Amino acid sequence: MLNIANLSKSYGSNHAVKNVSLSVSSGSFVGVIGRSGAGKSTLLRMINRLEEPSSGSICFGDLDITRLEGRELRQWRRACAMVFQQFNLVGRMDVLTNVLMGRLTSVPNWRSLLQLWSDEDRVRALAVLERFDMGEFAAQRCDQLSGGQQQRVAICRALVQEPRIILADEPIASLDPRNTKTVMDSLRAINRDLGITVICNLHSLDIARDYCTRLIGLTDGEVVFDGPPDALTDALVTRLYGLGAQQIDAGHAYATDLSGEKKAVQAFA
Repeated sequence: MLNIANLSKSYGSNHAVKNVSLSVSSGSFVGVIGRSGAGKSTLLRMINRLEEPSSGSICFGDLDITRLEGRELRQWRRACAMVFQQFNLVGRMDVLTNVLMGRLTSVPNWRSLLQLWSDEDRVRALAVLERFDMGEFAAQRCDQLSGGQQQRVAICRALVQEPRIILADEPIASLDPRNTKTVMDSLRAINRDLGITVICNLHSLDIARDYCTRLIGLTDGEVVFDGPPDALTDALVTRLYGLGAQQIDAGHAYATDLSGEKKAVQAFA
């Protein structure tokens, strides 16, 4: 169980996240929704401790995440893997090496510095790539792949960390509809087949409703909705976005069909 209590993050006078309290059960697929600037990314980055909370607590079972330092913090980031919007891959390196980077926190420092991967690590990485239909690209440079393929590599890198939780920060914001489905199907398979908790920031309400079993809606850093997708009323959608649900998803569909890139986000920013 992940427990967040009275969590806040301020940048000067700007309150990005305000007194958020929630619990996430193991094996959940949770979508965090809301307009751009609502605090979604800040919330996920605090869970992973890429951002330091201004106040409040984050606990995983009996482990107080907000107090971790050094080796214990690195171990938490291994157990709580991040998937980023911009992939964060090394383009000049091949796919297999990028995936193996997910093992850095699991091997001795001297081996990680020299990138001396064991046969066991290579087999694990190749097996994960095969699972997501990326095995044939193992020797190919990452900068030669499509956006959807790169995001699947990033998911594979997260998965070889053997995490308990995967935090996906707008993983489909720069993808076209076909690659959007492929990436979201991959996250759902991880959640369903491996029992890994997935917490995913999403803009599209249609996608959030299709894939997530629970939605958390943020407005100005505060939780204004927490429940199953079918409980999200039009009135709540208007409060979250200032637009109706049909307007939001129509704007998202139009923007992704037009460019397949970040204009999907701008449709209702």
